[in-house]
Amino acid sequence: MSEYDLVIRGGTIADGTGADLFEGDVALRDGVIVAAGAVAGSGREEIDARGKLVTPGFVDIHTHYDAQVTWDTQFSPSTNHGVTSVLMGNCGVGFAPCRPDMREQMIDVMEGVEDIPGIVMAEGLPWNWESFPDYMDAIEQRHMDADFAVAVPHIPVRVHVMGQRAIEREPATGADMQAMAAIVREGLEAGAFGFSTTRVIGHRTASGDQLPVTTASEDELLTIAMAMKPFGRHLFMSASEFDTGNGFSSEFRMLSRVAEASGQTVTFPLLQYNEAPGRWREIADACAASRAQGIDIYGQVVGRPVGVLFGHQLSLNPFRGCPTYDAIEHLPVTARALEMRKAEVKAAILSEMGLPLDPKKYPAFMREVSQCYAMGENPDYAPPASARFDNIAAQRGCSVEEVAYDALLEEDGQAILYFPARNYTHYNLDVVHHMLRREDTVLGLGDGGAHVGAICDGSMQTFLLTYWTRDRVGDRLPIPEAVHMMTGHTARVGGFGDRGIIAPGYKADLNVIDYDRLRLAPPRASFDLPAGGRRLTQGASGYAATILSGVVTARDDTPTGALPGRLVRGRRPAPVA
Repeated sequence: MSEYDLVIRGGTIADGTGADLFEGDVALRDGVIVAAGAVAGSGREEIDARGKLVTPGFVDIHTHYDAQVTWDTQFSPSTNHGVTSVLMGNCGVGFAPCRPDMREQMIDVMEGVEDIPGIVMAEGLPWNWESFPDYMDAIEQRHMDADFAVAVPHIPVRVHVMGQRAIEREPATGADMQAMAAIVREGLEAGAFGFSTTRVIGHRTASGDQLPVTTASEDELLTIAMAMKPFGRHLFMSASEFDTGNGFSSEFRMLSRVAEASGQTVTFPLLQYNEAPGRWREIADACAASRAQGIDIYGQVVGRPVGVLFGHQLSLNPFRGCPTYDAIEHLPVTARALEMRKAEVKAAILSEMGLPLDPKKYPAFMREVSQCYAMGENPDYAPPASARFDNIAAQRGCSVEEVAYDALLEEDGQAILYFPARNYTHYNLDVVHHMLRREDTVLGLGDGGAHVGAICDGSMQTFLLTYWTRDRVGDRLPIPEAVHMMTGHTARVGGFGDRGIIAPGYKADLNVIDYDRLRLAPPRASFDLPAGGRRLTQGASGYAATILSGVVTARDDTPTGALPGRLVRGRRPAPVA
């Protein structure tokens, strides 16, 4: 009789702590790791991991699967890349609490902020909830390919309490703040992992309006954070923007005060902006100073540029807004590409590129094709300067718009352009290397489930392993350190203390990876959302097995159909040694 449910034999183990790699076995029973090292007993199933890398399952603390969890069984694209636990409800957006008369407003918000088509949500969301605990009860019935937890999002909370006054961004009264705090307390009692908000002016509804919480006062945020204090340490996540005029950021100081007073773990996005390329370091240094005073605050960082994708099948296309292009956009993509190959059509569209864009419909950067690159079949997220369109245009003696035009006609019109909007000011990832290795940062911002027609960064975990530990020319990350960033560290900061480490007593979530063969596939448009909605997906090759709760959910890059993923209610402590 077998002693274990599953034994992984002879793998090279990165245990999630950052410790050195070692060769060994991992034995699983009843969804828990029971032995790691030399395992003598047999398993009902055994996986030969010789020559392969064995890691904990990856933990992603910044996703937006709040809608997808209600209609799908897979957290794709994240689970294509070894992710076994996700945290939803980020950036202050979500769908609970929500009265029936506010559903359209919540859809309008999510469509604008996270680029999920409104028709998809209108058809796909079952709306079998009203309060936040109702939503938790509803999604608890879902069986998924990864475990999932939720933060209470600020926008639906504020709209639920203030109604139209929130939509118009009126200041909250003291009574409003206390009512919001009560909803957040109710959410934590139901098992929420924390609270999230957004302060980003560029976050808009699909109608083009500012969000109901963007200008919320410090008193409002502090009232909510203090309501969380009796529950112990939870996440307080703010999608903030920073101005470091006069050598400091009032926004950062506000977040630091909230963290200090409430004892919560505050996180914020830490990114390099082209218009202020050194600001990230000022904010990071301020974060380090706060942490030195015992304040629990982290910058969430991403392992590559935040890359916006342009394409004929995607939400953004540099030629949209040109009358000649708009007149043929209704055509199927292959027919559209044929039309665009006509010289007179090309000339007309290129001549219209100088026309102003409607700012409520299109972002200004949609026309910044000089800084774009062709994505191609082998995606390169740190492309050389020679591949940038302005340099190609100079070499060819043509305009950058013509380079972009021709590039988008490749692959029968299904080609994708890559615009590294953040973290690529100096056309390399040296800044990201510094961000990743700081003690005051945590990996996040993958945004799986969101920006479905313009960004596909849910593949971050595969990129971190392939680029940073193997393929990068220059300073690399040791494999144990990179794995720790995606497992033990994100699990501890995020509240998933029972996973992210390969040791007895920890949850049996693991990856077996053919490290030498690990590759990213190019992002592609898929039309598999409700109502035939479009989204970007991205696969990978090299995941020999992904295991969740001791069950193999994917084998050789293909889902097995097993769905052991469940709602995680309440932050999880580390197992007792």
